[in-house]
Amino acid sequence: MNDLFALHWNGPPFVLFSGPHLIALTCVAVACVWILGPGRRMSAEAGRYWRYGLAFILAVNELAYNWWFWVHGLWSIQYMLPLHLCTMFTWLSVIMLLTRSYRIFEFAYFMGIGGAVQALLTPDIGVYGFPHFRAFQSFISHGGIVLAALTMIALEGYRPTWRSVGRVIIGANLLMAAVGVVNWLLDSNYLFLARKPYTPSLLDLLGPWPIYIIWMEVIGIATILILYLPFALADLRQRSPMTVSK
Repeated sequence: MNDLFALHWNGPPFVLFSGPHLIALTCVAVACVWILGPGRRMSAEAGRYWRYGLAFILAVNELAYNWWFWVHGLWSIQYMLPLHLCTMFTWLSVIMLLTRSYRIFEFAYFMGIGGAVQALLTPDIGVYGFPHFRAFQSFISHGGIVLAALTMIALEGYRPTWRSVGRVIIGANLLMAAVGVVNWLLDSNYLFLARKPYTPSLLDLLGPWPIYIIWMEVIGIATILILYLPFALADLRQRSPMTVSK
């Protein structure tokens, strides 16, 4: 059992899009489809327990992640502050689920889902394959971020608007500027603004620093627009005049 939490992992390494990776992605996808389908029909009381339960899982999972780094002497202010996108949205998702904050939902839907999906497809977990703690922790965290935002849509009826799109784009750029200053002060690499991650990721396709940061901006805006597309199409259908058959 101790091996599952060990720093030096002798078990199977994580392999991108291997069987275990695809199974983990399938589990996340099934949970998301469920909350948007049958899960929508749960009662208000059951929905409250669902929100609180998901918030509890996300919080405990993130605390365990910090504990693992601390126990192995790896915790540092340069790496473990909640300034990585998904770490930030883990805690914001907890607050959103507990308080039903719509303002947090706007950012969690676009930035949280956008970042978490990329992390689910290309996890930054090094050699730690299943069943190591780090593999489970990563997929619970990132899958939970997506599930939290979809929960607010399914159970609370929340949806983003065009104003949400503008607020998130402006907010994301302000965040990048602030985190860039933190990176300069701490010699850190939050949001991967200083250099690319060491494990394979989408950033490997986007050129050297700082070119890939510009592409991050372009892809980020494109992701926001893609995520808004279902709502834009729904609005378009509602506004279109009904066709009356003769």
